[in-house]
Amino acid sequence: MPILPIDSGRYGSKEIREIFEEETRLRYELSFEAAVAQAQSSIGMIPEPAAKEIARQAKSGKVTLARVRELESVSEHDTAAIVEALAEQCSASSKPWIHYGLTSNDVVDTCTSMQMKDAFSIMEPKIARLAGLFVDKAVKYRSLPAVGRTHGQHASIISFGLKFAVWASELAQHLQRIQEAKKRFLVCKALGVVGTGSLMGEKAIEVQKIAAQSLGLYPVDAATQVVPRERYAEMIFLISLVGSTLDKVAIEVRNLQRTEIGEVAEPFRKGQMGSSAVPVKRNPIKSERVSSLARLLRSFVGVSLENVGLWHERDLSNSANERFTIPMATILLDEMLNAMIRVVSDLAVNTDRITANLEATKGQIYAEFVLEALVKKGMPRFEAYRDIQRIAFEAHDKGKHFLDAIKQDKKLAGKLTAKELGRIFTPEEHLGASSKIIDRVAEMVRRSTKNMA
Repeated sequence: MPILPIDSGRYGSKEIREIFEEETRLRYELSFEAAVAQAQSSIGMIPEPAAKEIARQAKSGKVTLARVRELESVSEHDTAAIVEALAEQCSASSKPWIHYGLTSNDVVDTCTSMQMKDAFSIMEPKIARLAGLFVDKAVKYRSLPAVGRTHGQHASIISFGLKFAVWASELAQHLQRIQEAKKRFLVCKALGVVGTGSLMGEKAIEVQKIAAQSLGLYPVDAATQVVPRERYAEMIFLISLVGSTLDKVAIEVRNLQRTEIGEVAEPFRKGQMGSSAVPVKRNPIKSERVSSLARLLRSFVGVSLENVGLWHERDLSNSANERFTIPMATILLDEMLNAMIRVVSDLAVNTDRITANLEATKGQIYAEFVLEALVKKGMPRFEAYRDIQRIAFEAHDKGKHFLDAIKQDKKLAGKLTAKELGRIFTPEEHLGASSKIIDRVAEMVRRSTKNMA
């Protein structure tokens, strides 16, 4: 009976969950045993017939999860049970060469790398797709002026499309980070009990290199009994960093969907219910889910950093928690990507509300540009600043439009012509370099996501 929501299939795609199922993990572990045996045979370390039989039986499907569990119930050692189950399928002449020169964490850590290699092959195209969706929105809304908010207050004019361009840029950066870091955490280890290669001697380095290449991994340059956990900490951090960007997007969607703002809305399908009590509600539940899962995701970073400092050449204080953190972090990020792709694909953008919100402060959003114009006319900056502040605060208290207040102020009246004021209070005049920035981001995203769709 499922206990965690991940177990019931609530979160994550079927293909990402399958990577971490016990049956699939056993296949990875057996593939590693086969790869090492074949590598050892290729340099004459073990007999070729033995290597072929070990590889054949490892891939035959005869080593079952049920039998491994049965053996583990006696030995209380999961890797030893796999080796024993494999040995049951091999001839007497091949048995001595199974798992030759290896230790359990050679299998465990390399298996994790194999899992994560496949997991990233699923998640990276989704990151690329989401970046592309952001670029599409950025280009579509590049010329739409909107309220730019700082500290939750109206600050200045922003291109609505620029919001999406910023997010697209960060996702492209994440893809670059992942590609650069793969050589550090997608590693194969075949160096034995304390990382010396012990039984295989100097040839262990060559065995590891050949096995890594056959598995599509990178040979670890140095290790103890385990792959250094700095590698895993970096991997979990990168996963959490992508999740944090998705959280940032989700927070913006949630805020802009507030009734008082109303600039965007998540897709709301026919038959969907926003509230069991209030029939009219349309809640941003997918974005809220992303934010909720991001909090859990970030907590795994601290755990992963704690795992860096193991005793001597290793202890088991990392082992139990990694059975949670690595698969859960991966599955949760996959879920967050799926949710955000759905949100952005059919995001409703209320352009009328975006335009109307520009006038929510009755023209005070143009204060930055009034200040600039007065300074160019020769007024000292802080003198102009204080006058604008005085006029704006008085206009707010009296419910007067900022433009009218400027025209009626004894000190500032006449300093700016009607034509100058008209241009200042036209939002399309203040999009700055937005269009150029969006074009540059679009090109960067295209380069970063090439061949990832």
